[in-house]
Amino acid sequence: MSKTLLKVEGIAKRYGGVQAVRNLSFDLHHGEILGLLGPNGAGKTTAFNMIAGFVRPDEGRITLNGQDITGRKPWDVCKAGIGRTFQLSKPFGGMSVRENLVVGSLVKTNDRARSQALADELLDFLGMSALANMDAEDLTAFERRKVELGRALSTEPTLLLMDEVVAGATPQEALAMVDLVKQVRDRGVTVLIIEHVMKVIMGLSDRVIVMHLGELIADGEPSQVVKQEQVLRAYFGEDYVDASA
Repeated sequence: MSKTLLKVEGIAKRYGGVQAVRNLSFDLHHGEILGLLGPNGAGKTTAFNMIAGFVRPDEGRITLNGQDITGRKPWDVCKAGIGRTFQLSKPFGGMSVRENLVVGSLVKTNDRARSQALADELLDFLGMSALANMDAEDLTAFERRKVELGRALSTEPTLLLMDEVVAGATPQEALAMVDLVKQVRDRGVTVLIIEHVMKVIMGLSDRVIVMHLGELIADGEPSQVVKQEQVLRAYFGEDYVDASA
């Protein structure tokens, strides 16, 4: 088994009377694509936010390559090696596609020439070189998603958190994004991805974990996890499971 990159140990978050995440623990290994599944309200985004530094855990510990990053600010988590895309892609308006990618790289370097070279390499990787000088606000929704991915990659992450990368995409665009995510892993970047489209996760993830009501209920190979009774109950309810029995 490959070395553990990210270790999440017993993290929890409460908002008033709502326990959004409870005692969540899992490992993520170098070179792995790990899918994070769960119905709406399962606590997936809260878990993401705690890992990325946007929310401070009430309890627990998060380590990256053995380094404790629990409760660090998002920019410090990014510098430590975690990049992130968001469910809603929001490029910097009034700036070109290339400039959006250059901005991301400034997290790690002040060398402008190096930043521009990395941006151009990523534009080629994304198939967006022809759009390099276009205002990012004038892009299609899918092109914006690719810019969001490129901007995250420009921070040179060890681990990339991706949130619903095919939301609103056409079937053809979804296939293209799945291929890109696999190529991201081939670049040496480990991936943790939230996705509601089951077909995408099944074809993309090496392993999946499932959350329900803030807790981890399953961890394993995609084809096995989706057959587990507790997962079927979480997604489809008691009546579905009873009818299928």
